[in-house]
Amino acid sequence: MQIDRSPLARPFPAMPAIAGVTLRVARARYKDWDRADLTFAELAEGTSVAGVFTKSACASSEVELGRQNVAQGAARALIVNAGNSNAFTGYRGREAVEAIMNQVSGALGCPREQVFVSSTGVIGVPLPKDKARAGIAAALEAAPCGWEDAANAIGTTDTFAKGAGASAMIGDTRVELAGIIKGSGMIAPDMATMLGYIFTDANVAPAFLQEALERANAATFSCITVDGDTSTSDTVMVFATGKAGNARIESWDSPGADAFAAALAEVCRNLAHLVVRDGEGAQKFITIRVSGAASDQSARTIGLAIANSPLVKTAIAGEDANWGRVVMAVGKAGEPADRDKLSIAFGGIWTAKNGLPVDGYDEAPVAAHLKGEAIDIAVDLGLGDGRASVWTCDLTHGYIAINADYRS
Repeated sequence: MQIDRSPLARPFPAMPAIAGVTLRVARARYKDWDRADLTFAELAEGTSVAGVFTKSACASSEVELGRQNVAQGAARALIVNAGNSNAFTGYRGREAVEAIMNQVSGALGCPREQVFVSSTGVIGVPLPKDKARAGIAAALEAAPCGWEDAANAIGTTDTFAKGAGASAMIGDTRVELAGIIKGSGMIAPDMATMLGYIFTDANVAPAFLQEALERANAATFSCITVDGDTSTSDTVMVFATGKAGNARIESWDSPGADAFAAALAEVCRNLAHLVVRDGEGAQKFITIRVSGAASDQSARTIGLAIANSPLVKTAIAGEDANWGRVVMAVGKAGEPADRDKLSIAFGGIWTAKNGLPVDGYDEAPVAAHLKGEAIDIAVDLGLGDGRASVWTCDLTHGYIAINADYRS
């Protein structure tokens, strides 16, 4: 099935090469397509690694091994396969991942535990070992490539390549960050919601890198949703080569720690937004801001209840200012709420205040706002100081068409 480029797409940004990272792509032909579907990142010795992984009880072997091996804190390679998720494939799936790890570790002369593998695509089909072996061999011999080629190779139903970069000053040293991501459907915040990889030349201890990633994830990847479904393969990883030569960041008390964490969070947020912009069938990018909640976590839960509501999402798709559906979503969220304190706005225009429609409410400017591609919904519960932002997209006929034809 040919999928049109998302109307919310963004051009791929210019991103710097990261010292200590060499990217290559190859054609393993995991599906019947004429494109690169294997991305290989070779990492310098001494690279630190951190990762967050899906909480799915049906996680793939790639996720299980990645979660296990990230604890040792070092990485020498990343391999990402597209077209086959290798999830729900039992011992055969595990053997395929271990074969890839053995092949790469043998070529690089590193411990197998420093080779990380991700797979994305159809669930329930074991990754073909012969195709994996040939794809890795081809990648090892391929010429180095750029970020956009690597981003394209990890996509499945994605309609555009996604990347984001940032920089930070650590003392007198400038460090760079560059990230790529894939994600379009099966997107919900049960950790990371996609396959994303961020690379930096900063010198960062693994423990701090893990803590900074978890903090960034909580406010970005774990606050987006396209369809409320969580993948078996969700992974976000950060690799820090240390080649910038900055004083090593060991803790939040280290010079430059806050600046690095802020840059990492910026990359994560921008990548997360790109995934929503490529939501399957999406025509609208929706920001939901919840304030006045009992706690930040309560605000996030309410925001996600709104974002995951098919009735809210279809109303936005139809450019219908139906704020009653937002009331419904708040009420079902299972969090503290008071009908008579609830206020709702679209595009900065309050439609309801303190449980009642605003006197003299004019729907025309709200209707005009809903005709745009960037939609803002604000909800104030009037209960406390809790607040959160959540991002989603509308639900259109395009989502059904893409997913009804996914395996063909």
